[in-house]
Amino acid sequence: MTLILRQEAPRTLLPPPRGFALWQLGFRPFYLLAAMLAAASILVWIGQLYGVFGFGYLPGPIWHAHEMLFGFALAVIVGFLFTAGRNWAGRPTPTGRWLAALAALWILGRCIALTPFGWAGAIASPAFALAAAASLAVPFWASRNRRNYFFIGLLAALGLLDLAIHLALLGAIELPPWLGVRLALDVVLFIMAVMAGRVIPMFTNNGVPGAGAVRQPALDRLALGSVLALTAFDLAFRSDVAIAAVALVAAALHAARWLLWRPWRTARNPLVWILHVAYAWIPLHLALRGLAALGWVADSAATHALTVGAVGGLVMGMMTRTSLGHTARPLRADRYDIACYAAVSIAALVRVFVPIAAPSQSPTAIVGSALLWSFAFALFAVRYWPVLTRPRLDGLPG
Repeated sequence: MTLILRQEAPRTLLPPPRGFALWQLGFRPFYLLAAMLAAASILVWIGQLYGVFGFGYLPGPIWHAHEMLFGFALAVIVGFLFTAGRNWAGRPTPTGRWLAALAALWILGRCIALTPFGWAGAIASPAFALAAAASLAVPFWASRNRRNYFFIGLLAALGLLDLAIHLALLGAIELPPWLGVRLALDVVLFIMAVMAGRVIPMFTNNGVPGAGAVRQPALDRLALGSVLALTAFDLAFRSDVAIAAVALVAAALHAARWLLWRPWRTARNPLVWILHVAYAWIPLHLALRGLAALGWVADSAATHALTVGAVGGLVMGMMTRTSLGHTARPLRADRYDIACYAAVSIAALVRVFVPIAAPSQSPTAIVGSALLWSFAFALFAVRYWPVLTRPRLDGLPG
């Protein structure tokens, strides 16, 4: 609740404070870096996909998946946790030089991925997630914030999965690299489901008077448990039929959870409806995973329902809202924000459903979706550069 109160600070009538504030709190650098990577890397991937160029020690599809997971998604998760974690623990999270050093480590991992130096990448890229986990552990441990200890473990798990993918590609361990990608997707899905369950009902009730969004703890536990069960089945190489059954049950649980949040009452508040639209892609992803396990649809449809629809939409919605709230600006989406929401949402629809409905149009769908995605995150980076690099309007730190 503290996080929400801080986000809704009143707008000041004084001139905006001057100065450079990029290193004052975790969301500032990592939201900008994530948006810039999202906009640029998808265009690089399209170039690789169509043979325009190729580079680096990571094979093309692995590079694309790796950078979207351990570059883009992880940066947003770390930025959010460093920001919310300060309020949860009542203790400082990385700022200043330490925050800048973590950002530099993240950038180093992205740069090395474009080189042939695989062993250097195996050190630098996983090191970011592990360093972020350690940095979050300090305030959580000092405050005995046991409720959120699991976030430390999830960040560490992403670091270890990143390391496993590198070692598999380097031939140091016998492991299918795509298994590491699949498990990392499951971890990111779990993190999103936890965060969404905490904030979407509150944001809905705060932003839409009378919305009546509710949480049902038993259903929440079942929905989150179903994601953990799916992760366990993926790790254990269970049969496709078993994975399909777990995924379809999980889809039903998450759909029921989403309906309790009253998404149909949010149409007039873009800052809220984008979160509901994005979360709807989670049960859709799980349903498509079940169908893909049975061989009825391509696995890429399920993967991109999660990555473009759920991750892209939730990231865009949370980045705009928390950037406004934590810089003491009004919680109101402008036309640029709405354009970002629309572009990401349409990108997901095109990437997932066009190849299902018209497989021959898949190449066109991939390029069209990529361009929409790149536009959305480039627009965010340009629009929010002055917001994220300048001090809060109320003069408070953060």
